[in-house]
Amino acid sequence: HRVNEAAMVLFQELLHSASGTGAREYLEGRGLGKEAMERFQLGLSPRGGEDLLKRLAAGGFSSQQAVAAGLATRREDGPARDMFRGRLMIPIRDDRGRLAGFDGRSLDNAEPKYLNSPRTPVFDKSRILYAFYQAKEGIRQKREGVVVEGYMDAITAHQHGFENVVATMGTAVTEAQVRLLLAVGQRFVLALDPDTAGQAATFRSLQSSWQRFQHRIAAVRRGVTFYERPFEVTLSVAVLPAGQ
Repeated sequence: HRVNEAAMVLFQELLHSASGTGAREYLEGRGLGKEAMERFQLGLSPRGGEDLLKRLAAGGFSSQQAVAAGLATRREDGPARDMFRGRLMIPIRDDRGRLAGFDGRSLDNAEPKYLNSPRTPVFDKSRILYAFYQAKEGIRQKREGVVVEGYMDAITAHQHGFENVVATMGTAVTEAQVRLLLAVGQRFVLALDPDTAGQAATFRSLQSSWQRFQHRIAAVRRGVTFYERPFEVTLSVAVLPAGQ
């Protein structure tokens, strides 16, 4: 977590420097203001292959720690290299607010468009909902949560006052993510992308992750299984206009 926080400081500095002009223009073109950039701690990764590693080394972090955190890669006996280069950096915090990993969005059409941190001891994208840490109080207060598909969708929603919005870390909603949501609310809306992949993900989520919680095992005593009463969960699907 500490090495991720140290990396984020550099990313934020770069975004707000002369080198970050293009990235800031991209964000402004997406309708994101300075307040949203700061609240969600957006940044920009350096283009060089060792700039982050050098900065971390100056702060007392080894290349091994950077690799373990998913901030750098190492091929067999070769030197470590920065994982993210010239990408818009979106910090990803877990449900306790700890900085677990990053998503790097391509700004120059490089593939992949979105590059997530690899799985690490603190980052497992199937167990994290983007913006859940910021949204969980809003979900409690409004007694309703909205699940969208993209990071930018969640940030934009929060910027416009919809503070009960979270984003999946992929397309389908996993059981671990459902557990997070059910800990703070019981009424949810899936507002995933209206394309074919988004619609398929909606149905996969309905059929698997959510249905598994209709009859939870409460305890097993002397070979007898006791079930809790089903959650009274209201789950809706928002059908969005095509292309929006």
